[in-house]
Amino acid sequence: MPFVDVAGNDIHYLEKGAGPPLVFLHGFGGCAQGWYQQFEALSGRFRVLAYDSVNHGHSVNSPAGEAEPDRADELEGFLAALGIERPILAGNSMGAMTLLRWATRHPGDATALIPSGMGITPPDADPAASAARTRAIRAAVADDVLFIDGEGGFTPGFPKERPEQYQRYVRLRSTATRIVAARTPPDPTMSNPSREELAERVAGITSPMQIVVGDQDWLYTAALHLHELVPASQLEVIPGAPHNAYFEQPEAYNRTVLEFLGAAVSS
Repeated sequence: MPFVDVAGNDIHYLEKGAGPPLVFLHGFGGCAQGWYQQFEALSGRFRVLAYDSVNHGHSVNSPAGEAEPDRADELEGFLAALGIERPILAGNSMGAMTLLRWATRHPGDATALIPSGMGITPPDADPAASAARTRAIRAAVADDVLFIDGEGGFTPGFPKERPEQYQRYVRLRSTATRIVAARTPPDPTMSNPSREELAERVAGITSPMQIVVGDQDWLYTAALHLHELVPASQLEVIPGAPHNAYFEQPEAYNRTVLEFLGAAVSS
């Protein structure tokens, strides 16, 4: 289990394979190990890495009463600490938001970008619905909780139809670090750009981009709008896939990634 110092924070990460560096960024409540199906499929062609963001997995918690680090700054620090230049960045949900924010700072510096389960909310969207979803995701965890539920990221039948796979996801995300952070949620930090500024800046991204979204994802329309804002981007909609398409439908997700990178890395 390797660790690296990123801006004074003890960050746990995973690494496997050799080749162009491909860094996976997990979503809110997730962890690096959640990408194990991608490690298995892609490490034969790439140097695959994933790290636990602060307040997740096996990385450090934010000090009590302090805001958590800006996750785009964290990504900058991780890449610098491992000497990674021209990365391929793939992120889901919060991780996709992080890579998009990083990319607005470095519009052409990535070999490729693969955001999934994320987008830009259309101007005519109902803000109340988005706020309600955020509150549900960040709901307080009871004192006696040992495992943090993750049903909202999957199709309704997934937990019963594939219980072993679903319980594996739940166990992976239920580290002591995550439970502490869920009970006392730290305030997020997001600047350069802020969430509100992101829509104005994504059009400037010139690195090749493959947007992936399931048609059952609650951010489906946001992903479509991101595709509209970045005209050179590609869009792959996975039928029947939920917010965590990479986990519930790994074969379709991995196939899309490999096909996209086959062109992006060789160009």
